[in-house]
Amino acid sequence: MKTTIARRLELQREHIPNPIIYGILYLVVLVMKARLKTRFIFRQRPSRDKEPFVLVSNHASRNDYVFTAPAVWPHRLNYVVGYNEFFGFPNSLLLKFAQVIPKRNFVPDIHTIQSMMRIIRSGGHVMFMPEGMSSITGMAQPVMPGTGKLLKKLGVTVYYTKISGAYLCYTKHCLDERIGKTEVVVDRMFTKDELKELSDAQIEDRMNRLLAHDDYIWNSKAKVSYKGRTPMSERLDTLLYRCPRCGETYRMHCEGERMQCTACGNTIRIGRDYFISPATENDMCPPLVSDWAIMEREEAARMVREDGFSFSDTVSMGMLPEYKRLSGGATSIICGEGTLTLDSRGLHYTGTRKGEPWHFDIPIGQLPTFGMCTDISRFYTFIDGVFYEFYPKRGEVLLWDHLTEEMHRFQGGKWQNTPYRHTD
Repeated sequence: MKTTIARRLELQREHIPNPIIYGILYLVVLVMKARLKTRFIFRQRPSRDKEPFVLVSNHASRNDYVFTAPAVWPHRLNYVVGYNEFFGFPNSLLLKFAQVIPKRNFVPDIHTIQSMMRIIRSGGHVMFMPEGMSSITGMAQPVMPGTGKLLKKLGVTVYYTKISGAYLCYTKHCLDERIGKTEVVVDRMFTKDELKELSDAQIEDRMNRLLAHDDYIWNSKAKVSYKGRTPMSERLDTLLYRCPRCGETYRMHCEGERMQCTACGNTIRIGRDYFISPATENDMCPPLVSDWAIMEREEAARMVREDGFSFSDTVSMGMLPEYKRLSGGATSIICGEGTLTLDSRGLHYTGTRKGEPWHFDIPIGQLPTFGMCTDISRFYTFIDGVFYEFYPKRGEVLLWDHLTEEMHRFQGGKWQNTPYRHTD
């Protein structure tokens, strides 16, 4: 019987990357690094460390290997990457060549921990992003609960990179590349002795403090202009979905360098430096794009606190393929349709799966957030270790994300916000 892709990943045993293959891949990284005008600021140099270590970073973009691999060269890194990435072609081949470790995001994954420990015991170096997913809004998310425990278990020196400008090159709302300056600070985060002495909570607090970042605050000082093929407002309405003047949601319309609310006419200009401003004295918007996103999150936090809160939509549901890998930018295969509902108890689905009736309930304490494979057009989670992706009919993806995160926090979930988030 033919072995499924999922089973092959279970049996996979990663090793330290082959130096020749890694060197070839690194040449591609150097070309991209030069193209994006990336400057590295070294406060500590991991390249001089002769022992195994872990590298962590804020997850600024979908191409963060460009901003992390040069930080430790000539050491080779075993990256930890989202499980679903191994189901697409040709990405799956590149990940195999680079000996990348798969991880089911936002849920416990014993296989990943075992793989990381095996690489460290072999004398290698592991790299992972403790947020779990590339930034949606240009701000770093808090690290996932359990990261402190993991680092104590690995028991090696931890270095970090703090990436600035990369999100503005590769935003989550628009997949077009925009060229502009990027900066990367490289430093040590923990020694082995510090990991032994600090509690899990203290480790995670330091990580949140050192990795906290907001690309829009950074660029208010750096003043970098970004060049791309598409207008700066391209699909920005999927991120900035709530009008700051009338409060209507998903009524912003993008055209050229402007966005306009079709409900009240509120019009916003956006420049090549991502600065936003009202088009006239009668229009209004927050000072920064990230301020706007925070306004939307605060409204979501208010909504989930209302008595009897419930949010639903009709969704198409996708799953990963069993044998033939995805291509052409697809991230799942549609296998069902139904109603998805979020309330104080958690997330619920009633509909079909592979032609049969199907239902699930996920308690809100087990659902800190959703993953997004590409842009803000769909989201995913894992149920009993199986990947499920959802395409809401109304397209309100980021609203789903905000409501779920804030409900998790309101109900006392482990993944709480931090005071460091909207900082640089």
